[in-house]
Amino acid sequence: MAVIAHTDKEVDLLARLMRAEAEAEGNLGMLMVGNVGVNRVIEDCLDFGGIRNIQDMVYQSPGGFEAIQHGYFYQRPREHDRRLARRVLRGERFHPAERSLWFFMPQGACPAQWYGQWNSGRHKSHCFFSPLPSVCQRL
Repeated sequence: MAVIAHTDKEVDLLARLMRAEAEAEGNLGMLMVGNVGVNRVIEDCLDFGGIRNIQDMVYQSPGGFEAIQHGYFYQRPREHDRRLARRVLRGERFHPAERSLWFFMPQGACPAQWYGQWNSGRHKSHCFFSPLPSVCQRL
């Protein structure tokens, strides 16, 4: 059972985003990016009010993903990428991204906060940030 409604086209879109943002971080890193994307569709708080589907989430402006500015994002997804995307769409969650709405790749250590949101952990090069449960209650 999917945690958000989606089409095959949206599976491909999420798969492309996951690969473009985190392929160097391995499968787990890609799955965590998928968690952040799904969380942005599920939640209706902070920067993500009004996002109702994967397309809205991927192309959100401002506040979307840097990867959409690069040609690699626009390549067709591989079947492996689609399988990873389907896993997060079925609700699989991975620490530290299970409640995260943001991630980025700092030059050094992860800051305790980023734009007022708390660091929930790091995976390889990416730091993940989650809102307080009292602020975003759907996750």
